[in-house]
Amino acid sequence: MSWRIGTTDCATAAAVQITRAGGPVNLCHCFRMDNAQRTVVILGTGGTIAGTATHSLDDVGYTAAQLGVDALVATVPSFSGQALEAEQVAQVDSKDMDHALWLRLAQRCAHHLARPEVQGVVVTHGTDTLEETAYFLQRVLAPSKPLVMTAAMRPATSVAADGPRNLCDAVAVARSAEMHGVVAVLAGAVHAAQDLRKVHTCRLDAFSSGDAGPLAHVEEGVLRRLRDVPRGERLGLERLPADTGMWAPVSVVLSHAGVSGGLVDALASQSVRGIVVAGTGNGTVHQALLQALERAHQAGITVWRASRCAAGGVVGEGALPSAGVLSAVQARIELMLRLTIADDTANPSWA
Repeated sequence: MSWRIGTTDCATAAAVQITRAGGPVNLCHCFRMDNAQRTVVILGTGGTIAGTATHSLDDVGYTAAQLGVDALVATVPSFSGQALEAEQVAQVDSKDMDHALWLRLAQRCAHHLARPEVQGVVVTHGTDTLEETAYFLQRVLAPSKPLVMTAAMRPATSVAADGPRNLCDAVAVARSAEMHGVVAVLAGAVHAAQDLRKVHTCRLDAFSSGDAGPLAHVEEGVLRRLRDVPRGERLGLERLPADTGMWAPVSVVLSHAGVSGGLVDALASQSVRGIVVAGTGNGTVHQALLQALERAHQAGITVWRASRCAAGGVVGEGALPSAGVLSAVQARIELMLRLTIADDTANPSWA
């Protein structure tokens, strides 16, 4: 659906509330930024931002992915003065995200980003796997235009829903000529895809960029940049098989007290092609698990070593190749992509 209705300027950012079936829904007004007459495409995939609960004070016992993207756009009245298009790509709880949906989403993002009249693309998503989807899209697309991910920690029916403001801010960032690549906008902060981490289970500011810090803040609809947006190498969507069943299977295992090598041996017997171990501290690995990983490596399975710590990367050399600053889930995606397209797997660091 498209919205191309006149133009309105918001002198202030204000929040109002309406009531609809299922409970109250927050509405927010935001400033329009640069390129206001160029189109921003909003792609919906479900998640908490589209979730509903039986009453407005329930921010936990909700059902994700219940409202369509059109309904999300309708909660932001100031969008009525903007050139926007909305498309429902999927309707899932992001804990159930899979590779087929990643491929479909990447294809739709690439399609819209290639259109000359499109300034940027926004993707509404669940928070659980947001950092994984953002990393995947950046690695396969690395777009020259902004591809902005956003989400919410509270359902749309919450008395204090954060989705409308996050969506409003995401569209503002998508209109900015200063942005490119895949970023995530949540709680007023703009994060680069490669730095993004979910660090809290329920707080509104649940995401962090770790040591790097956010790229920018969105303040009353105005983008305040803190550092340059990093550029990444595009691996190429066209290099991935259309049948995601042909993508290289890569798993993550965790090093912990009392761990055995049984899980690694089981994975090796199932023809896994890569394993990322989330090690303790600076990527250290329990001796029993390390022995199994070394057996897997000798059998031709590529093994990378990451850290299970929330911040910091793996520093220095070890018995297994380091994933550098990548988290374990990012390293899994990186290794999967490289094995699938037969790229170099010896240097796991961010490209």
